[in-house]
Amino acid sequence: MATAAKKSHTVLIVDDEYAIRFLCRVNLELDGFRVLEAAEVDEARRLLAAEQIDVVLLDLNVGRERTDDLLEELRRRTPPMPVALVTGSTDPLAPERPDADAVLAKPFEVAELTETVRRLTALTTAER
Repeated sequence: MATAAKKSHTVLIVDDEYAIRFLCRVNLELDGFRVLEAAEVDEARRLLAAEQIDVVLLDLNVGRERTDDLLEELRRRTPPMPVALVTGSTDPLAPERPDADAVLAKPFEVAELTETVRRLTALTTAER
């Protein structure tokens, strides 16, 4: 049985697809994480300013908007915010993005989701 995450770890899911946010939220909450959702980049920025967030799951494209600027902002933080890119892209270089800590290719397995988030929250805990 998987070890549950501490309730204090908060994950922000930034994706315009409700089904992806729902899948991630339900499974991460079952694993003990606190989960926030944003369907738009501006909404994500508001949550990042207002909440203590440990990990971000970031879709490469939110609506018609690329999320490269938001990713860059997250990486400039001290310490950098752990980010897993969530992508349905067929770009063969997507899994090798040096500006992200992990890449989850849609469709992904629930076990891959929870393991990735656990690994990234461990990075956050180690940096505090």
